[in-house]
Amino acid sequence: MQTPVRIFVGYDPNEIVAYHTFCHSVLRTSSVPVSFTPIALKHLNGVFERERNQLQSTEFSFSRFLTPYLSHYEGWSLFVDCDIIARDDIAKLFALADDRYAVMVCKHDYVPASDTKFLNNVQTKYKMKNWSSVMLFNNARCKSLTTDFVNKASGLELHQFKWLQSEDEIGSLPLDWNWLVGEYPMKADAPMVHYTLGGPYFHEYADCDYAQDWNEIKAEMNSVTQRSK
Repeated sequence: MQTPVRIFVGYDPNEIVAYHTFCHSVLRTSSVPVSFTPIALKHLNGVFERERNQLQSTEFSFSRFLTPYLSHYEGWSLFVDCDIIARDDIAKLFALADDRYAVMVCKHDYVPASDTKFLNNVQTKYKMKNWSSVMLFNNARCKSLTTDFVNKASGLELHQFKWLQSEDEIGSLPLDWNWLVGEYPMKADAPMVHYTLGGPYFHEYADCDYAQDWNEIKAEMNSVTQRSK
């Protein structure tokens, strides 16, 4: 029996539809069994106890780093933000897992064009921006991400991977597995796109790049096939 690949997805009450649309986007294209775990704060009572920072744009800004802990520090797990859709087989992403690294990410090198994003949240600018929005964790090598550390570490310590002994432990994934909508030009074959500025489910971004893809996946998710008796 094939073991499902593990996908942990950031969950925020402001973007519930985004979570479910992402999951369906994976299901419709995956060639392998998958399991989804929402990183939802209401499920983490007694585990995640830090107060919300005013710079957080989502509830899972820091709790995402509990993925190795929730995976019992075993095997490989993928964390993704919820404002993403898969446009190709997620098995291809897991096939890139390389035991030489503790974590693998898309190493963006850019400065956000805007100072704000969805729901008027501040667009924070820092080194390694958006690297942590898609992370392929080699869980056994991420044991420094204890619940205590994740609760107490600063945002930059977490998002700039200060929990690793060296940046050499960070492997590179192709950028098109975290293609930033509105920051990068349209790319027809991008396998995974990230509505980092705001998804089509927000009025202000209803006509953003790849909006049609997102709406088609959502419509398919909501469809019901009527069968005659």
